Amino acid sequence: MLFGGEAMIEMGQIVYGLCAFTALACTILLLRAYYRTRHRILFWSGLCFAGLTVNNVLLVMDRSLFLNIDLTTWRLVAALTAFLLLLHGLINDDH
Repeated sequence: MLFGGEAMIEMGQIVYGLCAFTALACTILLLRAYYRTRHRILFWSGLCFAGLTVNNVLLVMDRSLFLNIDLTTWRLVAALTAFLLLLHGLINDDH
């Protein structure tokens, strides 16, 4: 079998890690653009992606490091917080 159980776990870990890295890169780029331009939507988007980065790091930890501990609740709280920050920025920011 080309992709046995162990190879699938390694591939999943790679994908989870790449997702976390991508969310971190988006956070950095959005917040850098905010500091240059001071457009508030970039600030709220950067905070949202910071929360999504936390969510993805928790996913990596949940699936790779802490196999006996379920971090699903913490991941969902991080994702909900991230999207609520973006929603708050979209609704209440008047600039």
